[in-house]
Amino acid sequence: MKVIGLTGGIGAGKSTVSSLLRQKGCRIIDADQIAHDITAPGSPLLPKLAEVFGTGVLRKDGSLDRKALAAEAFSSREKKEKLEALTTSQVVKIISRQLAQLREEGSERLVFVDAPLLFETGADALTDLVWLVDADLEIRIRRTMERDHAEREEVLRRIQNQMPDEEKRARADEIIDNSEGKDILYQRVEGLLKYYDQRE
Repeated sequence: MKVIGLTGGIGAGKSTVSSLLRQKGCRIIDADQIAHDITAPGSPLLPKLAEVFGTGVLRKDGSLDRKALAAEAFSSREKKEKLEALTTSQVVKIISRQLAQLREEGSERLVFVDAPLLFETGADALTDLVWLVDADLEIRIRRTMERDHAEREEVLRRIQNQMPDEEKRARADEIIDNSEGKDILYQRVEGLLKYYDQRE
């Protein structure tokens, strides 16, 4: 079983690639979904998040307002690191357990760990190689503004508080450029999928 980390900066199109891989029948371990699960209503983590980031990150019904949390947590590197300290270790442990179970079952050839903060959290240590989804900076900014109904300055702040793109590119084994539209992106992903599936 080969474990491939899938990551990408905001607006690069990682989720699009992940969706395509699911359509192709690939097994995906989704770090964001795990983070959602451990911050579900009633989770003991919610009061801790409210304590660190303010009660504004919780809705009136006590559930997590993820958009408010993101706006608060990604407003500075220090706050982002606090969020990671609260959630990261739990997410990485769960990913590790799921990978161990899949290895024991022995039914998968390729398994993808979909994690936007793959390098930052150290989860890349659980993978055999990393695919980085990338795109021109202006394209990423525009996509994120449209998707999140956000101002340009807010998007730039979030990008600046992430690991520098140059470092991600240097650490990735494959770079998937998503600057030219979905058709070309799909061709690139399918080519990589075929290549690594044949090697496994």
